[in-house]
Amino acid sequence: MDYFAAVRAFVRAAELKSFSKTANELAVKTSTISRYVSELESDLGIALFNRSTRGLVLTEGGRLFREHAVLALQALDDAREVTSSLNRTPQGALRVTMPPAFGRLHIVPHLPAFMARYPDIDLDIVSTDQTLNMIDAGIDVAIRTGVLPDSSLMARRLAPHRRIVCGSPAYFERHGTPRVPDDLGAHDALRLPLVPDDRWSFTRAATGTPASPQQEHVLVQLQGRLRADDAQAVLALAVAGCGVALIPTWLASTALREGHLKHVLPEWEARTGRAEPAVWAAYPPKKIVSSKVRAFVDFYADTFGEPPYWDEGLAR
Repeated sequence: MDYFAAVRAFVRAAELKSFSKTANELAVKTSTISRYVSELESDLGIALFNRSTRGLVLTEGGRLFREHAVLALQALDDAREVTSSLNRTPQGALRVTMPPAFGRLHIVPHLPAFMARYPDIDLDIVSTDQTLNMIDAGIDVAIRTGVLPDSSLMARRLAPHRRIVCGSPAYFERHGTPRVPDDLGAHDALRLPLVPDDRWSFTRAATGTPASPQQEHVLVQLQGRLRADDAQAVLALAVAGCGVALIPTWLASTALREGHLKHVLPEWEARTGRAEPAVWAAYPPKKIVSSKVRAFVDFYADTFGEPPYWDEGLAR
């Protein structure tokens, strides 16, 4: 007996409640479907169907067997799909959403290399700071930065999302350089709306056993006259000497290397909250991730590197 063929025939017969309809759908004889079910019943030692004027009715044993058979067949189909996709060239339209600033700096510059590697993928880029509903918007992949909210989406961490305290050298010459986080309370802070309580969180490894270091946490209350809802605007204001800012390294790295900004408190890990942020690739939950999505996510994970290229040469 071809056991999987027999199980597939049984499951479909249970759905259609008819051997003849199942035979027509599978393009075999009705006697073949009947034989498959009889062989299964003989193997299991239990009747799977009761016959009635309304067609086939599952027995208690039939219902139990069907419940597990459906899962087994789905697992087999998934295994075949995953394995065969390894030899399948990624292709088709790929719709990707991303924050404009991060996209311009770290996604778009690498698109020529991606498209050269995958000539059968067509890209549709949606640049927005809004968190789109991926299903409604037809999005295949969403690049997101920061703390990923709880959701039904699947996600892969592409890179850390470090924020550092920095300001222009001229600003620190006028106002002094903060030595500890509490010093920031006396400085003009350039703030983003995503910090509703106007506090920055700092963490540093303090004294403790090497295997279990203690963590020192500090919350600093901010003050300042400027707030902007655009990270690039905050960067420009910091470079102009308007105050200190908590800026992602992926955005500040060029200004730091060129000397337009100075990184202070490098021994402290700075965040806008206690949760650990990152750069993420999120995609709708599916048992099998399409080859085009996997190609895009793998490409950028490899391109960013670990640590990411924008953190090279910066103080940890």
